[in-house]
Amino acid sequence: MSEDDLLLDQQLCFKLYTASRLIIRRYRPMLEALGITYPQYLVLLVLWEWQRCPPVQCTVKALGQRLLLDSGTLTPLLKRLQSLGLLTRQRDREDERAVCLQLTAAGLAMREQAMRLRQQLLCQQGLDTPAMQAWRLALGEQLQPLLALADEATGSV
Repeated sequence: MSEDDLLLDQQLCFKLYTASRLIIRRYRPMLEALGITYPQYLVLLVLWEWQRCPPVQCTVKALGQRLLLDSGTLTPLLKRLQSLGLLTRQRDREDERAVCLQLTAAGLAMREQAMRLRQQLLCQQGLDTPAMQAWRLALGEQLQPLLALADEATGSV
């Protein structure tokens, strides 16, 4: 290890953090039009995904595992989405510890609006090109082992 290892530009975590912040900033106009925050958008992405391919149980626990978030972080997000009329939360009849999630008609309809706004956003930013899509896939594949290692080192949610 050398002193250069502690330079900011040598930190992969800083580059990932900065990239994440900048991308989320680009999403802000779309999210404001939808009336939601970025973390709420991530929750909706998973719930929309579950509409196509449902897990065994659509629970807060399963959502937390999918997003790598704990229930203390998810609960306020879910309460807000419920107050917006986008989802419902109900205790499972067989296991009262489990809270089941379901999109409302408004939550389902928001998917179409999000798709239009996202496409518009990507086009405006010049991000909807075949080269960009290929880069996104390649970067995602490269990051997957790093994410798995980081999750393993910190312990699962």
